Amino acid sequence: MAETKPHVVMASAPRPEPEKSEFWYGPWSYKAVKSHILESEGPARERFEGSLELPQVPEMIFAGNILRIQHTCGFGVEFNCLDALKRVDPHNDHLKVAASQAWKEARSDCEHINEVVKPFDWTYTTDYKGTLFGDGLQVEGTTERIDMEKLKLREKIHFYDDVMLFEDELSDNGTSVMSVKIRVMPSSFFILLRQYMRVDSVIVRVLDTRLYHEAKNNYILREHTCKDSKIDDLKAPINVICDPNEVAQILPVRNELFEKIVFPEIEQEIKTEANETATEDQESGDMVDSESVETDR
Repeated sequence: MAETKPHVVMASAPRPEPEKSEFWYGPWSYKAVKSHILESEGPARERFEGSLELPQVPEMIFAGNILRIQHTCGFGVEFNCLDALKRVDPHNDHLKVAASQAWKEARSDCEHINEVVKPFDWTYTTDYKGTLFGDGLQVEGTTERIDMEKLKLREKIHFYDDVMLFEDELSDNGTSVMSVKIRVMPSSFFILLRQYMRVDSVIVRVLDTRLYHEAKNNYILREHTCKDSKIDDLKAPINVICDPNEVAQILPVRNELFEKIVFPEIEQEIKTEANETATEDQESGDMVDSESVETDR
């Protein structure tokens, strides 16, 4: 009788615990969570893809990554991958329309060029501007602008983080990546949500959403801009085109939106406490200097 050998099941290595950073300042709490790339299969993957209409999702999905800013009154804004991808067009391939001839000539061998059964925006271009939560927030248009000169002033940075949401190499034809950065100063906080998308030899695009709040105000300014250009029209070296910070300075603006996120009525003592805290900490030391952190323009 043949000897029966025991069946050995190789256990997969445990996933590392998410990296969490939390900070409280005045009436605001700031939380950044950075976790692993979503598994290629399993219940978590099925739930994520089942929440989207897209026939295909980015190669690198950071489903557990979150940046969340919350006021003590319960309202705030969050940035996450799922909500960002929900804003991708699941039915139309806009790139073929915007740069059809250049696209066909430069990428005739791409696996997406003849995809007609389920066309979708495979560059994952999204107009996501963050997820608002809580009761009473009002979004309205505004003529007020973020004072970028104020952001260049020397001011201590109490909290800084950079959170990746998703990335895809577009079948080796370029890249599409979205991330969000935050810095918290004594007088304000500033957030930059950026998507950089490049289809090699065809087009480059940068979508920026900036949010800025001063402690003395009862609102957040939010500015959303879309910049893009055919690569041939830029006449720029490849190292500039491949650098999101550099190319964003030379791309023409296609559209922009300026908004004010107005808070609900807040008890006066909360606002007073926030202002006093900001004033006291203007002179506090042993913090990160603003010049040591990259200034995003």
